[in-house]
Amino acid sequence: MHDERRRIEERVERVHTQRIKPALYAASVPFEVEAWQAAGEPVPFEEAAAASYTPFAMDTPWGPPWGTTWFRMRGEVPAVWAGRRVEAVIDLGFVGGWPGNQAEALVHLTDGTPLKAVNPLNQYVPIGNPVSGGETVDYLVEAASNPDILADDFSKITPLGDILTAGDKPLYVFRRADIAVLDEEVFHLDLDLQVLRELMVHLGEHEPRRHEILHALDRAMDAVDLDDVSGSATAVREVLTPVLAKPAHASAHTISGVGHAHIDSAWLWPIRETKRKTSRTFSNVTALADEYEDFVFACSQAQQYEWVRDNYPHVWERIKKSVEKGQWVPVGGMWVESDGNLPGGEAIARQLIHGKRFFMEHFGVETKGVWLPDSFGYNASYPQLAKLAGNEWFLTQKISWNQTNKFPHHTFWWEGIDGTRIFTHFPPVDTYNARFSGAEMDRAVRNYREKGAGTRSLAPFGWGDGGGGPTREIMERARRLADLEGSPKVVVEHPDEFFAKARAEYEDAPVWNGELYLELHRATYTSQARTKQGNRRCEHLLREAELWATTAALHAPEYTYPHEKLDRLWKTVLLHQFHDILPGSSIAWVHREAEAEYARVAKELEELTREAVAALGGGDARVFNTSPRDRAEVVRTPGGSPVYVKAPANGSAPLTPAGLPHPVTASGRVLDNGLVRVEVAEDGTLASVRDLRADREVLGDKGNLLRLHTDLPNYWDAWDVDKHYRNRYTDLLDAESVTVVEADPLLGAIRVERSFGKGSRITQTITLRAGSPRIDFETDIDWHEAEKFLKAAFPVDVRAPHSSAEIQFGHIQRPTHTNTSWEAARFEVSGHRWVHIAEPGYGVAVINDSTYGHDVSRTVREDGGTTTTVRLSLVRAPRIPDPEADQGRHRLTYALLPGASIDDAVAEGYALNLPLRVADAAGAPEPVVSVTGEGVTVEAVKLADDASGDVVVRLYESRGGRARGVLHTGFPLAGAQLADLLERPLAEAATEGNGVPVTLRPFEVQTLRLAVLPIKN
Repeated sequence: MHDERRRIEERVERVHTQRIKPALYAASVPFEVEAWQAAGEPVPFEEAAAASYTPFAMDTPWGPPWGTTWFRMRGEVPAVWAGRRVEAVIDLGFVGGWPGNQAEALVHLTDGTPLKAVNPLNQYVPIGNPVSGGETVDYLVEAASNPDILADDFSKITPLGDILTAGDKPLYVFRRADIAVLDEEVFHLDLDLQVLRELMVHLGEHEPRRHEILHALDRAMDAVDLDDVSGSATAVREVLTPVLAKPAHASAHTISGVGHAHIDSAWLWPIRETKRKTSRTFSNVTALADEYEDFVFACSQAQQYEWVRDNYPHVWERIKKSVEKGQWVPVGGMWVESDGNLPGGEAIARQLIHGKRFFMEHFGVETKGVWLPDSFGYNASYPQLAKLAGNEWFLTQKISWNQTNKFPHHTFWWEGIDGTRIFTHFPPVDTYNARFSGAEMDRAVRNYREKGAGTRSLAPFGWGDGGGGPTREIMERARRLADLEGSPKVVVEHPDEFFAKARAEYEDAPVWNGELYLELHRATYTSQARTKQGNRRCEHLLREAELWATTAALHAPEYTYPHEKLDRLWKTVLLHQFHDILPGSSIAWVHREAEAEYARVAKELEELTREAVAALGGGDARVFNTSPRDRAEVVRTPGGSPVYVKAPANGSAPLTPAGLPHPVTASGRVLDNGLVRVEVAEDGTLASVRDLRADREVLGDKGNLLRLHTDLPNYWDAWDVDKHYRNRYTDLLDAESVTVVEADPLLGAIRVERSFGKGSRITQTITLRAGSPRIDFETDIDWHEAEKFLKAAFPVDVRAPHSSAEIQFGHIQRPTHTNTSWEAARFEVSGHRWVHIAEPGYGVAVINDSTYGHDVSRTVREDGGTTTTVRLSLVRAPRIPDPEADQGRHRLTYALLPGASIDDAVAEGYALNLPLRVADAAGAPEPVVSVTGEGVTVEAVKLADDASGDVVVRLYESRGGRARGVLHTGFPLAGAQLADLLERPLAEAATEGNGVPVTLRPFEVQTLRLAVLPIKN
């Protein structure tokens, strides 16, 4: 047989594209269209309905950036169309093929009922199937003219990312608004051809099945009447029926399809636009559920459901009905799909708590899995936290983006730092926006690493990132691929069903231990530093407010615990932990609003804490210690004078001197407090840090070396830092001044000032306090650089085989060598409040109050010694998608802690982030809880969310070893229970008077629910 593949493939391509697709709509009549431009922010339907509209013609420009235009569309279905399937077809002037970041619209009836959204891949609105003919159609269409930030493939700087800089030039040209007849036979022929053509080209040239399809397509083209595609469509489909009817091989891979519409809660659009996106996508999904009984849609992010409930009640009712029918599946059990590395441990617990509770309260559904397809890596505490929230499985997708190493598993057990394992799947289709294309089906089978042991994988299908969701075309593809020779089988089903089947066939799946590190997007640990600082500060203020509100509720008869306020403030912080907000990868508008929200939340939390402390009554001024360790340190009185005080963990003490430690001397460029001696060089770096207790030099080279790197990643500016950034840099060694600015017996400080680059300035105050070896670097940066990366280096004279970095409820060890490509790929990593390096007998910690990114490396000196260098990432200057990212003022503090154990690092990490609070006058109740036993660390103290009055305490083992201790209460204890994260009792806990014995495995998290005997009069 002659090889005619090229001729046939080109023939099919042309006929399909140029004849069959244009024949989808057999006839059409235009709507009469009028328009009204809303001024400023979006308006309610009622206001738009009452507005004055003016005639609007097709091919007219419309829509300034971030604007809203309402269109009134009126028309009538021709009587001759009776019995046909009729739809409205609307093209707002769509650009490209991505529905999430451009013009979108929600179509309403005139009574305000939302019908369905339109976007470039979903341009129709059903009118009738069949119609009677003569129906009047009257719509109000809310069209959003969101700019296409991705128009230049992230290659150009754009001002469109903020309404303040975007201008008002119209972005789109309205192309079509018609009432049209859908030719259903042509519609199905189009899908038949799509599926067969894509399957054919991804089969091997040696496969008989490929050639069978090829020649069937050739015969089908012979059956097409080019002058009457509609009239010949049935005959063409009959030619294709035999090849579409052949069943899949018995051993074919099975793909569980789950409808999905990934909607970033903010990214290339602000939060206010996400609220509208949810209404559009969810309207489409519920409409599709009505059309396809076999459709199943999985949707996460309780926050987005709440937005729809509060703003679009009609859509909310449709969602509830779809949930009842089993077609809409709440998943994930988190408030938002948060970043996987940056939120604190308690914050991730609250993500799970608030998310799962929302779904249980509103739908009676307890989700069973964590659904996080798009976060930028996943911390090693997730398995334990997921299980403690009642989850059975974990889903991720983003690891497929790894830059260097291919992840070795698709179905596996993920083991966390405490030993907890959770069944985990990583879809080999390598997307959470699948559409069942031939390329995707081929990739899923080729990629699947579990061949020979497992037989199935999951594919979330539907357009996403900016929403859109599944379409009827994707559902039709799924139906054709359910049992088709040459393709994997596709079954649309609930993700719980997939995970149950996958685990049943592969119970002994391999184990991955530790973090799921994404070898990409490493700059998200640093970009938009003020957003990250706002999150860190608010997390700690929430801890404070809850602790002192609990104390006041137990001891102040007139005080009422602010359940609703704390719930609302937590949810605001949780929202901004979304994986494109907290990582710093959103447009300027998003981060501008985030900074304002963090400031508002912080102000309200400060007030809640002041109210709680004031409710404790009068007395002498006191210091309040919110950290889980007893403290002895220098604070300032309200008048500004330093005083050395002691305060118990989770408690308070008088603001009076508590002994006199060795005094601090500050002269020349030297600070000395009898524990450490710090010498600052003329260039402003640290020339020496001498640990006087251990009689050893801490540094192996210049300390606190500020290095400015050139930073132009290959792609994704705000997300990525590529390894080549290290090759070009400038060390900031030209200090303008090095001056002693404080010389008190309790406090010595040296200020270093320098300017550099394009008008940037850094002022650092190096502070040493009496009684503490901790050296603080209070840093004020006025940043005006572009495409630069600033790091602070501490080269330490220890030979450390690994570094330890704090993560949620524990810490993780990472090798300091680069023996393998896996280690070399971790050239930038994340940590929370501290990084610790050590050799046997001696360790050093670097502590921070707001940074996350860092790197650790080793060099061998000429004297044979080893220097291990910790470098904190302070600030970046990406230009895309926010051209002014990080510009302006930054104030942050980091610290060097010589002679530190892991326990010291934990204590000082809390201390730096939870400074002692001074109150003018307050009572002196006992701490709500106190703990004996090394390594037992209290993370949260609060009243139970059910308003029962029980006290809830979350604690964990923080050193990485077994721990035993006793939790003592400062109130009469009526009983104790071990609970899950949602505060549901798991087991009775033993009590001994007002004490609860505690036993913890390494890094174990426990939640205790403590019943209180009445103590108020």
